[in-house]
Amino acid sequence: MVVLRASRKPSDHDHGGPEAFDIYEDDEKDSNQVSKTYSGFVKRKRLFLIVGLIVLVLCVVVAAQSGPIDIPFGDVIRYIFTFDTSGAGSVVWNIRMVRIVGALLAGVGLAVAGVVMQCILRNPLASPFTLGISSAAAFGASFAIIFMGAGSSMTSIVSINNPYVTTICAFFFSLLATGSILLLTKITRVSAETMILAGVAISVMFSAGLSFMQYIATDSQLGNIVAWTFGDLGKATWSWNAIILVVLLPIVFYFFYKRWDYNALDAGEDTAKGLGVNTERERLVGMVLTSVLSAVIVSFFGIIAFIGLLGPHIARMIIGSDHRYLIPLSVILGAIILIIADGVGQVILYPSVIPVGIITSMLGGPLFIYLLIRRYRK
Repeated sequence: MVVLRASRKPSDHDHGGPEAFDIYEDDEKDSNQVSKTYSGFVKRKRLFLIVGLIVLVLCVVVAAQSGPIDIPFGDVIRYIFTFDTSGAGSVVWNIRMVRIVGALLAGVGLAVAGVVMQCILRNPLASPFTLGISSAAAFGASFAIIFMGAGSSMTSIVSINNPYVTTICAFFFSLLATGSILLLTKITRVSAETMILAGVAISVMFSAGLSFMQYIATDSQLGNIVAWTFGDLGKATWSWNAIILVVLLPIVFYFFYKRWDYNALDAGEDTAKGLGVNTERERLVGMVLTSVLSAVIVSFFGIIAFIGLLGPHIARMIIGSDHRYLIPLSVILGAIILIIADGVGQVILYPSVIPVGIITSMLGGPLFIYLLIRRYRK
């Protein structure tokens, strides 16, 4: 119809040549309007990211200023941004920042693992915990404490005297859980939904093994197991943070590079394949990378629940499901949530410190239920 009107010669009954092309003028106006609306959406999303980064920096500074030794707020900012480790700066960098950086890295890693798992498995409840990776890591740490002598209680305070053995065992069993899920997927070609159920089954099996080891453990071993499974950022060291950073950075960049593929996967399996996305390969690579990342973090800091669910879901409510913006905002929110949760754990029973894993579970559970109810009503 458009072609016929455009090709017809002008007559006396016509209003002239311009009318023959008014459809194109309207299309151009509509196109400009759509372009302006899209630009507005993009600007708002970028604004959310900038605001999130500012809030994250503020959280880091406030957390670094909090502690038994009172350090002026301005001095804390100077110590942080000039990397000054002299005087009170040593307290900021060697005691507080090492813990804050650990929280930041763990929050970023768990959040990006959650958002990618939820996309490639097409399940909003997918996370390192629902796939059994955390339970496998806890089982590995308990195995090291009981059978390899990694835990001790020479004083009234239980401690893990060989954290590297504990971490390596936790990492090994995390990868074992991941490999089991991937092998099951490869052999049986199960769906993404079935992969979640397989993860739940593996989680139950490792939890049963963990309960058995707790049953046969001595009092000191039981104390070590429970202390490790709480999830504690107080164990952070600069060397551990460096290892996590080396693993985290390339994986996060890879996920951001694949943001368009994840958008296509969100549109459905057939649509993604029609757009040229190798869905099976993306699912396999995504699962391996998220599992490795989660295993490294859980192996060092223990079980920290709900970050992989809260960060992505809150980000999705704010900014939508476009992975160009969802991935950056999820990692920012994951870091913010974990830094705040760790700060809350340090002050509510001061001078005692509550492990951050307990805080995230206490705060994250009700908040996650609220998010589910709100999402269901929509």
